[in-house]
Amino acid sequence: MKRVENKVALVTGGASGIGLSAATLLAKEGAKVVIADFNIEGAKEVAATLVKEGYEASAVFLDAGDAQSIEDAIEFTVAQYGTITVLFNNVGLTNLQKDLDVVNIDLDEWDRLVNVNLKSVLLGSRFAIPHMQKAGGGSIINTASMGAFASDQIRTAYGTTKAGVVHLTKYIATQYGKDKIRCNAIAPGLILTPAAKNNLPQDLLDIFTKYNALPYNGEADDIGYAVVYLASDESKFMTGQTLQIEGGHYMANPTIADTNIWAANLQK
Repeated sequence: MKRVENKVALVTGGASGIGLSAATLLAKEGAKVVIADFNIEGAKEVAATLVKEGYEASAVFLDAGDAQSIEDAIEFTVAQYGTITVLFNNVGLTNLQKDLDVVNIDLDEWDRLVNVNLKSVLLGSRFAIPHMQKAGGGSIINTASMGAFASDQIRTAYGTTKAGVVHLTKYIATQYGKDKIRCNAIAPGLILTPAAKNNLPQDLLDIFTKYNALPYNGEADDIGYAVVYLASDESKFMTGQTLQIEGGHYMANPTIADTNIWAANLQK
């Protein structure tokens, strides 16, 4: 089944993790895919693998902190495949050493995360929308985060910028819906990408699992399949929404995980 056949998709941050999953699944479902990444060699490797498997894919360098680079990636996509009808704004940064509480946060890091996590979504959409208007419509998909919906002791800039992505998604959907351009976001929970597996200790991963409604954390394809859905015409009546794909982490009273342990101890 070719759920996104004849669509042209640009996936930012497509060389690894969630972006890699989305690019791969979009290609397998029939889209022509451009993988954009700062790691251009990684992006070329992904594209070459997809082409070898019989799919249509290309790679382009992307510095999500640079407006010209973002515009160049959009124009490369249009030059390569004639249009752009799907944009997955997926690049995002965090820094646990500098993105601290309000008093101690590195202000240069604040500016960097606002630029990369939020402004890049604005710019990618800004440059893609005119092409989507010419094409008669399109789908913009933005990566937010579970951090957009609850605060933390650190990562002030990350959570704030991701909350901005959620609201920017609504603005884009409102302003360009009559052009048949849809805009939705996905807010992942903890996703076991290679970066997460390699950098987060098991005891921290277990804390997330403890507070999920489901007894496990997410995989990259859990987000990738949602991207395919939002890119496809299956979601043609959906816009301005944020899908929270986080294992039910915020669904219940936060005491549930601990009271379950308490109740289990009573039965011993």
